Amino acid sequence: MKILVCISHVPDTTSKINFTEGDTKFDTNGVQFVINPNDEFGLTRAMWFKEKQGASVDVVNVGEADTEPTLRKALAIGADNAIRVNTPAKDGFQVAKELAKVAQDGGYDLIIAGRESIDYNGGMVPGMLAKLMKANFVNTCVSLEVEGDKATAIREIDGGKETLTTELPLVIGGQKGLVEESDLKIPNMRGIMMARKKPLNVVEPLGADEKTSANKFEKPAPKGEVKLIDKDNLDELINLLHNEAKAI
Repeated sequence: MKILVCISHVPDTTSKINFTEGDTKFDTNGVQFVINPNDEFGLTRAMWFKEKQGASVDVVNVGEADTEPTLRKALAIGADNAIRVNTPAKDGFQVAKELAKVAQDGGYDLIIAGRESIDYNGGMVPGMLAKLMKANFVNTCVSLEVEGDKATAIREIDGGKETLTTELPLVIGGQKGLVEESDLKIPNMRGIMMARKKPLNVVEPLGADEKTSANKFEKPAPKGEVKLIDKDNLDELINLLHNEAKAI
């Protein structure tokens, strides 16, 4: 089985976020980038298929040269090969088109993407990728088993979970539950050294046009002041909730 894991290069959630050029561009100065968490859950599941079933695992990213350290981390975790599509990731459709070309050219059986990335939270790429490939698709996937060309997946739905059976080729939008956080692999020194020797292939893009563009970014409003009320002063609490907070 050939597996392709889509990797997004995203800011660490602890990074301080700022914008430049009149709040139209993301300021990358001082920002630490990581593998998108939903993608890392998928990569870890792919490594399970590699270890248990002998699958080959490639990783792919749409981005410029500054995303290569993130791909190298994926190689250090255990992926066999990395592919970087040499163009900035501008919107979901453009990224999906570029990924579809790589997936089709590589003849992959299973394409694992994260349900969404934690930077833009668009949640569009996996579904569009499946449509472009004419492949089966399971989103919000929290469990996946593959036997031969058959797959059994569990996905989260409102109020519960749904179990599905389908055939390869398959695209999934994975999330926490596909593996647990305790299962995530931390690259060791041997893995890091081996990653330096593994192939990282740079391919030129199709030049797919983006369908959307960001006009402006805006930070959330700062949190307001906190008022502490003595636990015995219920009248003051009710007064503030009713007249100031308008909560009752």
